[in-house]
Amino acid sequence: MTELQLSVPDLSGKLAVVTGANSGLGLGVAQRLAAAGADVVMAIRNRVKGEAAAAQIRAAVPSAKLTIKNLDLASLASVAALGAGLNGEGRPIDILVNNAGVMQTPERETTSDGFELQFGSNHLGHFALTAHVLPLLRAAGSARVVSLSSVAARFGKIHFADPNFERTYSPTTSYSQSKLATLMFALELDQLSRDSGWGIVSNAAHPGLTKTNLHIAGPSHGKSKPTALAQIYQFSWRFMPFMWQDVEGGSTPIMYAAADPSANSGAYYGPRGFQELMGGGVTEAALPGAAKKSADRRRLWKLSEEFTGVSFPADGE
Repeated sequence: MTELQLSVPDLSGKLAVVTGANSGLGLGVAQRLAAAGADVVMAIRNRVKGEAAAAQIRAAVPSAKLTIKNLDLASLASVAALGAGLNGEGRPIDILVNNAGVMQTPERETTSDGFELQFGSNHLGHFALTAHVLPLLRAAGSARVVSLSSVAARFGKIHFADPNFERTYSPTTSYSQSKLATLMFALELDQLSRDSGWGIVSNAAHPGLTKTNLHIAGPSHGKSKPTALAQIYQFSWRFMPFMWQDVEGGSTPIMYAAADPSANSGAYYGPRGFQELMGGGVTEAALPGAAKKSADRRRLWKLSEEFTGVSFPADGE
């Protein structure tokens, strides 16, 4: 694997939007972007947690320029409201990091619009958000859209016959589908941007195995105590810490995709260490075979437009 050295330029005057910026990787990326001078919109669901996260960033980066805005990716109305608000302000968006998500919920749950929660939040919500703010991305001239995938995408497939798992639900199978979908979205957006001359750099990144609360909150979603899967994660954190990296390590591939001048559109970045699971800097990640199928990417794109009721210009306008 070729090691890529992260170099973050001065981002003063740039506007970055980070979803799920109140904790974990989103918080880490928001802080690193703010430290580089960017104005950062923290798009979060819980205002109280958002304020606490902003205070944490300001403690580390006193000069941080932060704005908190409400976003619930499990509600297309909330996604549309954020898009309308940002468009109303009219400021071009230089960096959009589609980071927020939910992981391995133990039972099938749905978004407010009736989609399976992981597919609806991780993929469809970000698909819709990107469409809503497309005018602001295009106005930036060379904006970047970074979609956060996962090593779980390697084991994923798009269940076109039952994408919302109404027949049979599996926490891991659903999560893998959602993260494969975000990767396929990034690649198809790159192709559309090239074909339409938008100048938008669309790429993807994954954090390998990074220790965050997502591994507890997701598998224990709706439960009063950690589930067996959450306990397995906790056990491995304690007794096999060598398997995991911290948020700074996990956020490095994301920062490369979002800010490094050498990052390419249509590329996929991850940790350089063993099996792209941890440490060792940044490398171009291996694309799962399912993500390479252009016909399936286009099919997923069309399905996503139908589900969300939003669309991207098809004629380059």
